[in-house]
Amino acid sequence: MPELIKLCALADIAEGTARGFAPEGGARDTMFVVRKDGQLHGYRNSCPHIPGAAMAWRKDAYLSHDGEYIVCAGHGARFAIGDGQCLFGACLGQSLTPVELTVKAGSIWASSQDSPPR
Repeated sequence: MPELIKLCALADIAEGTARGFAPEGGARDTMFVVRKDGQLHGYRNSCPHIPGAAMAWRKDAYLSHDGEYIVCAGHGARFAIGDGQCLFGACLGQSLTPVELTVKAGSIWASSQDSPPR
């Protein structure tokens, strides 16, 4: 059974923002969490157009200017926050890889099975 990995306190991600994490250690964020409309959405930090390519152009910059979409900085693809579906760009019809999240005791946790291998 996969264990849970603590990412941060729920209060550390404000409504309408995103934050990247490297739960397995290392300098590069391998997953990110978006808080939108009171819900949390977790995804691997990897664009389906070029697997392994980081989504953000700088630390925690995963969202469009208006906060309505997740954007790949590499080629501008836009993804729905709720389900990770590509709505515009080179990977149209593909999706981001979801990360299962749990909220308990005021903290956000990710399943270790969703964490990329070291």
